[in-house]
Amino acid sequence: MITIYRSIDNCLVPVTDFESGAWVNVVNPTPQEIDDLVARFAFPSDFLTDPLDVDERARVEREEGNILILLRTPRKETEGADIPYTTLPVGIILTQGLVITVSLFEVDVVREFLSGKVRNLTTQNTSRFVLLLFMRTSLLFLKYLKEINRMTSTVEKDVHLALQNAQLINLLNLEKSLVFFITSLRSNALMHEKFNTSGWVKMDEDDRDLFEEVVIENKQAIEMANIYSSILSGMMDAFASIISNNLNVIIKLLTTVTIILMIPTLIASIYGMNVDLPFQTSPYAFLIIIAMSMLFSAIGIAIFWRRQYF
Repeated sequence: MITIYRSIDNCLVPVTDFESGAWVNVVNPTPQEIDDLVARFAFPSDFLTDPLDVDERARVEREEGNILILLRTPRKETEGADIPYTTLPVGIILTQGLVITVSLFEVDVVREFLSGKVRNLTTQNTSRFVLLLFMRTSLLFLKYLKEINRMTSTVEKDVHLALQNAQLINLLNLEKSLVFFITSLRSNALMHEKFNTSGWVKMDEDDRDLFEEVVIENKQAIEMANIYSSILSGMMDAFASIISNNLNVIIKLLTTVTIILMIPTLIASIYGMNVDLPFQTSPYAFLIIIAMSMLFSAIGIAIFWRRQYF
């Protein structure tokens, strides 16, 4: 699907022509759409197909005056997905005064542009538009990292009484999300360095200031992701021990209860034998046996209580 926008008074307005200063958003293009764009703008077809590979790394390329920037962006999966957060590549093509973004799905950072959440948005200034994409991507990483931290705290409360592996699996899925984030953020950092040193995209003083903020935000996201990943790894090890300990406590309690219940069973079994036994002629034999059972059970409970088995 191909949609074209142009910024007017900081708002995106749909247009129909591939005019200079426009933004062309391409989502999961068909082979025919790829061929039409390649024929129209004369850039390699790889510029459109590489961003459709979910494992493509972030990088900057230039060929025949056309520039391809591959940016790894965060994606919040639908509710119920095994891994709550993943990353996807977005291709940014600078050609003939236009900005073309290419992605396999409509990624979250593009939704933010379309929803009007980005300030000072202009499609006519291609370098500023690209830097705003970088900035919103870094801010989304930070936002989702905070959400992962909150989800971790929620799971932590459930683990203290857990006897099954569901909570550990949730933590493992969050750990996978952090691994995706760390890998993508580091890849973006290398891309930012190449973007800055190549000089292929001209930046004025305001753009330079914005680029410095992008670098700072990306570094902060990397540090946060590393910290959360370390904490989460330690929590998973600790919680695995907690779950095992909770299970041991339950087994110990059940074993103790079984031993206590065995005492009256043993006494009743002995007095059920066809042999001469004490109190067998007494009219109070049954009460005496019940009392003995309760007495010995109470002694057993007292012993286990002092040993903190209950």
